[in-house]
Amino acid sequence: MNGDERDMLARARVATRLPAQDLDRARRFYAEKLGLEPADERPGGLLYRCGGGEFVLFRSAGASPGTFTQMALEVDDIDAAVAELKRRGVVFEEVDLPGFRTRDGIAEIEGNYPSKGARGERGAWFRDSEGNMLGIGEPVR
Repeated sequence: MNGDERDMLARARVATRLPAQDLDRARRFYAEKLGLEPADERPGGLLYRCGGGEFVLFRSAGASPGTFTQMALEVDDIDAAVAELKRRGVVFEEVDLPGFRTRDGIAEIEGNYPSKGARGERGAWFRDSEGNMLGIGEPVR
């Protein structure tokens, strides 16, 4: 195997896939609550683009358990993002565990990846209309 074959996936673009049992309901949630409109669509799927990435909502008979973060968005100002999303009716998860607690929907998280040049992160989580757990984060520098 040469270097090009080994690095094939390292050069790939990442595209998240999120299941939706009711694609019309999901479309309304993403438009009304998150302010996102599909960039493209096909039967059974909606393609969204945010920043340099993309994600797809696809019609699925299955459902996510919503017990883990399936997709996260990194923002410059999490306080403003959470306030605006709450104003639109998004309900944020409240967590109170040893070493991990949200206040007004936002958790202070110690540590971050060295390549991000941050000492920590602030994060918040909510579920979409289909039960998918979504997160928003802001690096703390």
